[in-house]
Amino acid sequence: MSKTGKLFSHRDPYDTAATDALFVAAMRENCAFHSAHDPAYKKILGDAGFSPEQLQTSADLARLPVIPTLYFKRHTLLSVPERSLTVKVTSSGTGGKRSLVGFDIKTLWRELKMALAIARFHHLWSGKPTRYVIFGYRPAKNQLGAAKSAFAFTLLAPAVSRVYALETGPDGVRADLGRLKEKLVKYAKGRLPVRTMGFPAYTYFLLRQMKEEGIAVKLPKGSMICLGGGWKQFYAERVEKEDFYKLAEEVLGVDEKHIVEFFGAVEHPILYTDCRAHHFHVPVYGRVVIRDVDTLEPVGYGKAGLVNLLTPAINSMPLLSVLTDDIGVLHEGPCPCGCRSPYLELLGRTGVKDIVTCAQGAEEFLKGDKA
Repeated sequence: MSKTGKLFSHRDPYDTAATDALFVAAMRENCAFHSAHDPAYKKILGDAGFSPEQLQTSADLARLPVIPTLYFKRHTLLSVPERSLTVKVTSSGTGGKRSLVGFDIKTLWRELKMALAIARFHHLWSGKPTRYVIFGYRPAKNQLGAAKSAFAFTLLAPAVSRVYALETGPDGVRADLGRLKEKLVKYAKGRLPVRTMGFPAYTYFLLRQMKEEGIAVKLPKGSMICLGGGWKQFYAERVEKEDFYKLAEEVLGVDEKHIVEFFGAVEHPILYTDCRAHHFHVPVYGRVVIRDVDTLEPVGYGKAGLVNLLTPAINSMPLLSVLTDDIGVLHEGPCPCGCRSPYLELLGRTGVKDIVTCAQGAEEFLKGDKA
């Protein structure tokens, strides 16, 4: 079995301390593969004076050349023939451009093993028939990564029904929160649990609207509110988590223990799931480096900077080390939940112009590499 295969077969999804050496070996293996199969990525490594053999310890991970997510909105890197891409997804494109990312069978198998382990750890599996309310897009061909992720979530418990907030039509995307409000009121009178999933902004907007209209229900036992995809263009309307949890309990009767948030990116399809203390612990399948916004140098624990995400998961594209437009802090712990893995705190997002300004080193190779 390959090093990456062993990593994704590790039983404890948060045993990062025990898997550090294996993670580095998997990154070295993945880096060598992409260097051998993608000339454009080989050039990126060469221009940086970096080779896969330089990945020997955890400290070396930060030396791996980072590729900003902005790059994938302009270029496509592939290490396998395009016909091998079983699934293609795009980012939300809130900045006007979208990343196109493709996964082959080998990558999807790793993703499945990760999802099964994470869902088992967080007790997300259920055999009880469930109604799903999706604060996101209806699945479609060539769909957004967020739509596919939301649909995959509905496989964790048998789906009796699915209803979606966002519909795409001739005039663009339309949010039909009124229909979801009617469904939630109706479902509250039944016995089947309800699981909501999707963008926190739309979830919050509906909760606030229901409170303003004096509508309060109690969803059946076993119901959950699940959030993913971030606040996107509504970041200015973002509320504190505590206020969100309080509103959810007032309006839908779902307490904080049954609210779960996910973090991830199309360019980094690793599942970060918050614990009972609502911290995004780093799983064994990825690592996080926080970088200074001016120099891109690592800043260590407890300091804010640009979030750099690393994983050897993807076989189809060289997505080993991507620089996001998120601002975050990596904490060493301890965490009240008992998990010893470091956890990521997200503070906000930069705009496209901001990240180009901040990541000067990354922007230089964006200008120089037109592959």
